[in-house]
Amino acid sequence: MHAGLASAGPATTMWPSSARSVNTSPDPSGRVESRMLGQRARPVRRAGMGKPTPERVHGAPSPTQLLKKGHGSAGVQRQYTGTAGRIENSQVSVFLAYASRRGRALIDRRLYLPEHTWCQDPERRRMAAVPDDVEFATKPRLALQMITAALDAGVSTSWVTGDEVYGQDPGLRAGLEDRRVGYVLAASCANRVRINQGRTAIRADDAARRLPPTAWHRQSAGPGAKGPRYYDWAWVSIGAEDHRHLLVRRNPTTGELAFYLCWSPWNVPLSELVRVAGTRWSIEECFQAAKGQGGLDHYQVRNWTAWHRHITLAMLALAFLAAAADDARPSRAEDPNRPTRSSEPIDLTVPEIRSLISVLFRPPTRSLSALLNWSNWRRSHQALARRCHYQRRLSSPTAA
Repeated sequence: MHAGLASAGPATTMWPSSARSVNTSPDPSGRVESRMLGQRARPVRRAGMGKPTPERVHGAPSPTQLLKKGHGSAGVQRQYTGTAGRIENSQVSVFLAYASRRGRALIDRRLYLPEHTWCQDPERRRMAAVPDDVEFATKPRLALQMITAALDAGVSTSWVTGDEVYGQDPGLRAGLEDRRVGYVLAASCANRVRINQGRTAIRADDAARRLPPTAWHRQSAGPGAKGPRYYDWAWVSIGAEDHRHLLVRRNPTTGELAFYLCWSPWNVPLSELVRVAGTRWSIEECFQAAKGQGGLDHYQVRNWTAWHRHITLAMLALAFLAAAADDARPSRAEDPNRPTRSSEPIDLTVPEIRSLISVLFRPPTRSLSALLNWSNWRRSHQALARRCHYQRRLSSPTAA
């Protein structure tokens, strides 16, 4: 199962994946699919990355679009897709990512079924084998279903973060508050918030314009590929509660503003909300890794059950690689300055582990020591590049 999707080569269907693995026929992988993965598999739990500390745990729902041809694939229709930047024939699905300081992985998925073109078309549903009990649900509702399932399954989380699709939905926010899970959800500049202890309703961008210069604080939203991601941040209490805020992010170069609706069941500092907002990028990294390393978008399936089987197997492959990367990471004290000081190779990454694993499933052309030496050489040069990027970013005026 993991061998096929995590190994080198295209992962379009289970048969090529099985052919590249140790199986002598495609049947074993198919039996694993049928035995383990019903059309509604349980969420992948913790991605094998141990029990994280509460302040470092995040859930992050996000939609993704996969371009398709034809009209027979479950849920497909012509709609705007950010992948292509225009209206295209595509499937839309909602994923839930789980992030901690030890790693991140996708843990659940839902295929979005459009209301008019699919939910109300019995013949089209029958052709794609959509179960009769599947009803129309908005993307925020699908996200809340996954979060509820994860919490009920014993997955612990302190925060949920997501983009505007979810921040604009009051039902999702209310559901998280009922479960006592804090959130930092992106919101539109036109979103109306209540300031002055809930007495005054005002647009989010108007509230930001009223902030004095002393309200802004330069903080990092977390480490990026080329150094800390520095922005100016400010927060405004909204509503009558002490734990509800409007968080505003300002790009120090362009002045562009972004807004977040925040709530927590306890008092938290501004730095905590900034850190959670920065974790939103982790799901984009999950998509990149799942597509590049696990074959998430490499499939030729049409019906409902087959889609769920392939996607779940790709998620399992990513979870396996993430757990392997965490297991290979040396035990050391956290040092935020390590990228600028250390000359050691970077830790084993998900792509590097996949590259090493793929060697196990094809005839070796080099010795094991030679392969490990090449891995060490690549990671040493990546560490050098990271150190240079971090030093340049930290010396720039935006880091002041």
